[in-house]
Amino acid sequence: MKDNRRSFIKKTALGTTGITLGASTFALSAKSYSSIKGANDRINMSVVGVRGQGYGHLKRWAGMAKEKNVYVRTICDVDENLFSERVNEIRKIQGEKPGTEIDMRKVFEDPDIDAVSFATPNHWHALGTIWAVQAGKDVYVEKPCSHNVWEGRQMIEAARKYNRIVQVGFQNRSIPNVMKAMQELKNGIIGDVYMAKGLCYKPRGSFGRSENSLPPKGLHYDMWLGPAQWRPYNEKRGHYNWHWHWNTGNGDTGNQGPHQFDIARWGLGKDEHPVRIQSSGGYYKYTDCSQETPNTQSSVLEYADGKILQFETRGLDTNGEGNFGVKIGNIFYGTEGWMEVNGSKWRVFRGKNGEPGEGSDVEGGEDKVVGYLAAPGGGGHYANFIAALRSGNKADLTCDIYEGFLSSALPHLANISYRLGGASLDFNPIAEKFINNEGANDMLTREYREPYIVPDKV
Repeated sequence: MKDNRRSFIKKTALGTTGITLGASTFALSAKSYSSIKGANDRINMSVVGVRGQGYGHLKRWAGMAKEKNVYVRTICDVDENLFSERVNEIRKIQGEKPGTEIDMRKVFEDPDIDAVSFATPNHWHALGTIWAVQAGKDVYVEKPCSHNVWEGRQMIEAARKYNRIVQVGFQNRSIPNVMKAMQELKNGIIGDVYMAKGLCYKPRGSFGRSENSLPPKGLHYDMWLGPAQWRPYNEKRGHYNWHWHWNTGNGDTGNQGPHQFDIARWGLGKDEHPVRIQSSGGYYKYTDCSQETPNTQSSVLEYADGKILQFETRGLDTNGEGNFGVKIGNIFYGTEGWMEVNGSKWRVFRGKNGEPGEGSDVEGGEDKVVGYLAAPGGGGHYANFIAALRSGNKADLTCDIYEGFLSSALPHLANISYRLGGASLDFNPIAEKFINNEGANDMLTREYREPYIVPDKV
């Protein structure tokens, strides 16, 4: 039966254990597929994962209450210790008290929730999104959209099958200055762009080691692990530190890095995967830390036409690059010069003496925005999601799940090479498989833990 917003889908119960991941498992109500939201219709949001970036999500959505009629209906997190402060803050912002849930599956059962915003650890992004769209919810999901490459493809399949709006949190896609810079590259401002470089120079100290212990009271640890393999609770693998352990995170190459990978691919004009990947590095200086991921990593990804995407991750004190001294940003090299993108500030340079040319902070540029946030926090990307939700047209998104998947796959591919000792890997972009390397192919996905299994058929 054709799936659209006016389809009637029989409501079924969602259990909390022994889940079979099919659409019939979820509470797919007729309300979820009701007519497209008009400009004045209320939109009810739920935010899943509200500790760090998720707290920002809460405030963004609640801040739209008066002008855009968007409200946070439910706050969801497996750590109950967060609820009191978050509920009180959101009540002050939007004038209504949100409810709370520890289990996202209960959120998906609520027919009054229109959309779900995910800021969980990376290993939950894909399964949470798939469950949500199966339940008829539109989704905003943080970057990287998935924990591995295969999951990202499953997210696309689910979004398309259930006709859902799915936006990935690459906020640069909605920043006017960055959009302007990318359009200028497309227009040939530095000639033919043959190489893009992404920079993630973000010093981080040691967070140390600790012994395994019981989870703190109020933290539902089994649900926190979800799809990840079972490991005893350890505070150094928990809140935020999950980024630096392969079971739950993807290191800084897959944390801060995806923003700059996305801009690099965008500026190169690549709507495809690379064909060759090599990445090497290590974890330097600190010997008292349980971190598994590298703090220094150099990656080179080559496309079928020979164009190159370089990426540098540096977690120790280091110099910036280019005339701007870029540390978290991008540099594009073309046949007629180069462009530096530092946050939302950009400038072109030409000639052997690097004469400055067009840019965002000179006449003819767009918006004198020179400030920078490592994880862009502007409200434009959130507003873009709401606009697309109201129109019901995924083409209105600045970062649909397909775009988000292509950019999220880049750090995942680089990390596979790194974890295989810096191996040079050939990749088939159509099949989304490595060529003659089963060990690398095994790392395109993972083993899942019952009942938190990303389904083969969504």
